[in-house]
Amino acid sequence: MTDEQLILIDEPAEHVRRITLNRPGKRNAISTPLRAALFDALHGFDGDPDARVTIVRGAGPCFSSGYDLSGGLMDDPPYPSAPGDGQWTRQASDGWFSIWDLAKPVIAQVHGYAYAGGTELAAACDLVYVAADARIGYPVVRVASPPDWQYHTPLMGLRHAMEAMLTGDSVSGTEAARMGWANRAYPPEELEEAVLGVAVRIAGVAPDLAQINKRMAHRAFDVLGGRAAIRSGQEFQALAAHQESVKAAMADLLGSVKRAIGDDTPTDTPA
Repeated sequence: MTDEQLILIDEPAEHVRRITLNRPGKRNAISTPLRAALFDALHGFDGDPDARVTIVRGAGPCFSSGYDLSGGLMDDPPYPSAPGDGQWTRQASDGWFSIWDLAKPVIAQVHGYAYAGGTELAAACDLVYVAADARIGYPVVRVASPPDWQYHTPLMGLRHAMEAMLTGDSVSGTEAARMGWANRAYPPEELEEAVLGVAVRIAGVAPDLAQINKRMAHRAFDVLGGRAAIRSGQEFQALAAHQESVKAAMADLLGSVKRAIGDDTPTDTPA
């Protein structure tokens, strides 16, 4: 599959670029090639004098179901990372932080649902607007691990983060906005127009000034410890893989997959 098929790019208004994750049959599951295509496009827009702001959305019924676990997420990843425990989370974090570090703003437009890695992508964008009936959550914390990119406490505050991390429950788009994960929630039929309206207003700001405004906000977040807090989660995500309950859950999952495809390889063989 080519990069052009993985993402679609259009220009819905002057100086506005829009990237559509284009794997609707896979619920826009985030594969390594999809991440690479997304980052390449965003980095390209940063050097395009005609592009001032980018919208990221999903094709089909949802924004994104999360990481695509059916393929090798570490096969030719878009960012290098040192080997050993935490290698995956280190390079995943570098990718999401690269969106923060772009000169030009990026807006997430979330409909349907965003789960697990899909919430990481959205949270990495500068602004997040959601459909009121969208579902936002990280259910993987119930059985496998904390998030790869631990945005919960820095973006949502301790109490909301604690509830999300201990239950794995999803919240509506309306609740996500109330908690601070998103900027605003809109009726589903109004979401696209509302997001485009915000993008057009941003595009009306001179890009040399807009990038200073963006960096100032992120720099203040860094000074308050936000970036360091998110990075500290990498070690906890890696540590989770060594817990007995997680090993058992992953063995059960691997066994189910192998039974489904008729593979009798012992499920206790390390992946």
